[in-house]
Order: sequence, then C-alpha cells, then structure tokens
Amino acid sequence: MAGGARLCRPCRDGVATALRGLPALYAETGRRLDGTGRRGDRTTGGGLPGLPFNAGAAEIRSAIVALLASWSDLVADQRRVGLPRREVTAMAAFLERHLDWLAGHEAAADFGAEIGRLTRAARRIAYPDRARRVPVGPCVEDDCPGSLVAETRDRAVIVCDTDPAHRWTDDQWVALSGRIGRTGELWLSTGDIARLWNAAPGSIYRMASEQRWRRRSENGRTRYHAEDVDRAFAGRAAHR
Repeated sequence: MAGGARLCRPCRDGVATALRGLPALYAETGRRLDGTGRRGDRTTGGGLPGLPFNAGAAEIRSAIVALLASWSDLVADQRRVGLPRREVTAMAAFLERHLDWLAGHEAAADFGAEIGRLTRAARRIAYPDRARRVPVGPCVEDDCPGSLVAETRDRAVIVCDTDPAHRWTDDQWVALSGRIGRTGELWLSTGDIARLWNAAPGSIYRMASEQRWRRRSENGRTRYHAEDVDRAFAGRAAHR
C-alpha cells in the first residue's frame, strides 16, 4: 500500500472502476422499473392499473443515490470543498476525484466494501439474465459428447451441457480435476471469477495475493486454480 493509504492499490483501482460503472448501472436499473427484471424480483402494481413495478430496481436506485450522497457529504465536509450535484454521474465522478484521500481515511475499508456490495447488487438487477458460466472442456463421462461448464447459482457447480445428470458440486471439483487430467484442470481468469462469484476485481487480486492462489500465465493473462478460488469464496460465504 502507498504511504498513508488504508486501501491496497488493487482495491483502490477496483473502487475506481466501480464508481465509473455506477452511472451506467443506475441507468440500466431504471430500465427495469417496469417489472422486466429477473424472475423472483418483487413487483407491485404501478401507477396505472395492471402496470407491474420492480420494487427491487427502485430500491437499488435509491440506495445508489443515498450511498453516493452520504460519502460525498463526508468528503465535502472534511475537505471543505463544494458538494457535487445530487446526481449519480456527478457524485460518482466527485468521489473518484477524491479517491486517493478516501483511500487514506479511517473509513476507507467501509467505503470500499459498501461500494462493492452496492455494485454487485445493482448488477444482479440490471443484468438479470446474464449467465455466470465458464467453459471447462469435454465431459469426462464415457461416450458423452457434451461439454462441461462451470456456473453458479446457489453454489458453484460444473455441469454437462448435454446430460444434466453429469454434474459436480464445488466439493467434488478435486476429484473431477483428477479425472480430467492435469492439462484439463480448471483455471479461471479474473473475469471468470468476477462473473461466477459477482466479485470486484480488486477483491480478487487481494484474495489471490493474500491466500497464495496457484496461478499460471496464458497469453499474457493470469489464471487462478479453481480449487483455490472456490475454497476462498466458500469460506467467505460461510462467515457471512
């Protein structure tokens, strides 16, 4: 970490990326207000009879405004600078401009965590049908022509796209890796991990470094061993 910073550089960069993405997420959740969100989103009657209303989208939009306004107020008060317009794009840009100061604030960890949680929640509502799936390779079952795909819903699972009976939950990945063979072990990029576990890149880099995930480089891109990744996120979920 840079001198005086309470957020590591990857975490700070992850927060900056999240702040830059919030205006687009805010706009996209606005398009979900008519009830076109994913199955399970709470909808109620809208302003006109029979018009559905996505309460989850409305709540996340309010939460985005409230969180950005709260942190903008803190920065403006403690740095004695003018407040930005109470508008998502303006407030997000304001916080990004003051991010180095925020990274050294005693509440830096809370700020990063809150922005991360809000971004993940907004993504789930803004892009309800975006599948979190990562190709693995050919199915290992005899005479099966299918391909294996890693995906997450309630938990991580590897499933065959031809025969759904061919599936392995996260606690069976070690055994599956042995059947695939070393060249077929599952290695995940940062993007893969972000899609599968709704994790911010900054958090991924930090966890990989702190927990010493196995890694290898492919065409200039770093990939991490799926067993280490799954073990880390399973442990994090258990402590929630």
